[in-house]
Amino acid sequence: MPAPTGPNQTWVTDLTYVWTAEGWLYVAVLLDLWSRRVVGWATAETLHTRLTTQALQMAVRHRQPARGVLHHSDRGVQYASGEYRGWLAAAGLDPSMSRAGNPYDNAAMESFNATYKRECVGLAQAGGGYATRAEAADDFFNYVEKYYNRVRRHSALGYQSPVDFELQLN
Repeated sequence: MPAPTGPNQTWVTDLTYVWTAEGWLYVAVLLDLWSRRVVGWATAETLHTRLTTQALQMAVRHRQPARGVLHHSDRGVQYASGEYRGWLAAAGLDPSMSRAGNPYDNAAMESFNATYKRECVGLAQAGGGYATRAEAADDFFNYVEKYYNRVRRHSALGYQSPVDFELQLN
């Protein structure tokens, strides 16, 4: 996968999950690989394709990408489904999938998930964990929208936040 030279050239995506006292909360996330900005996300109590399509729809609605954005995922059934591939085609995104059993093909996304689990979920677990899925979803929202995209500095971005890195274009 070629390294992007600007926004909305390559998006990467994956699912992760968070334990709550009510059961699992599943989280789908799309990152713009250039800026590491979370551009779409969704949470749900099931792993249905609707979860991934909601995250994709958010990204497309907010970013309004030109046709030809490379959309990279693992080989999960949600990303391989006809429904999801239909949404990709409708948005003009070019699908790409990791090689079977090779997490390194989606390393940036795996890194985001590990960072989220360490910096957000880990703190919640140290305080006793999440009582509800709604609590975990609210915490994810706050982590991504108030901290990760706007404040958290990334060495790959010259120690800028994703939003600040993107603002340098203007």
